Amino acid sequence: MNTINENLVIVYNRIEEAAKKAARNPKEIFLLAVSKGQSVEAIKEAMNFGQKAFGENYLQEALAKSSSLQAYPDLIWHFIGPIQSNKTKAIAENFSWVQSVDREKIALLLNKYRPDDLPPLNVCIQVNISGESSKSGVKPGDICSLAEKISTLPKLRLRGIMSIPAPSSDYEEQKKVFLTLYSLYEKLKNHGFPLDTLSMGMSDDLEAAIAAGSTLIRIGTAIFGARKTTL
Repeated sequence: MNTINENLVIVYNRIEEAAKKAARNPKEIFLLAVSKGQSVEAIKEAMNFGQKAFGENYLQEALAKSSSLQAYPDLIWHFIGPIQSNKTKAIAENFSWVQSVDREKIALLLNKYRPDDLPPLNVCIQVNISGESSKSGVKPGDICSLAEKISTLPKLRLRGIMSIPAPSSDYEEQKKVFLTLYSLYEKLKNHGFPLDTLSMGMSDDLEAAIAAGSTLIRIGTAIFGARKTTL
C-alpha cells in the first residue's frame, strides 16, 4: 500500500500528464485534498508533502480537525458538502472557501455571518449538471440569477462553479458532461462575472475534467485511500 506522499506524487503526475495531453499548463490546475473521513495524522502527512488546501463535507468533523491544526494558520479549508441553514454561521466563520452554494437563502446567510475582520468568503455555485434528485445544486438554467445575487453581497466573492456529475467509467461520457460545465462557466464569464475557478474532477475522472478545462480538482481516495472516519 502506498503512503499518502507516494499517492500525492502519483496524483500530481496524473495532473501533469492530463494537462500535457490537453496542451495546458499543469500549474493552472489546483489540487484540493478531500480529507473527509480522514484522520488529523493523515492530513499532517499530506501537509508534509506541501499540501495546504483541504476539503471537508461535514461541519463538526471539519471543526474538530481545524481546531487540532490551528497551529498551522496557512491551511486553507474548503467546505464542499450540502449546507443546512443552521450550519451557515459556523461555516462562514471557519472556512476560506465554500464550494457548495446552491440557493439564495444560503448565500444571504453566509454573507450575514461572515465576520467583518475576515476577507470575503470565496464561494462557488454548485450546479446539479446531471439532474440527480439525490444531489444538491442549482439547475443550469438558474445559475445566472444566483450569480447575480451573490455578486451583490459584499462579504462573498464569487469565484466560479462546482459540480459532481453522475458517475461514469466512460472517458468520452465524462468529458462530454464536463464540457457542458465548461460552457456554463464561460457563459457566466461572458456575462461579466470575473470567475477563475471551475471545480470539477475527482479521483476517477480527473483526466477528463482537465481535458475539458477544470481549474480545480477535488481528490480524496486517490490521495488518502478509503475513509478512516477516525479523527
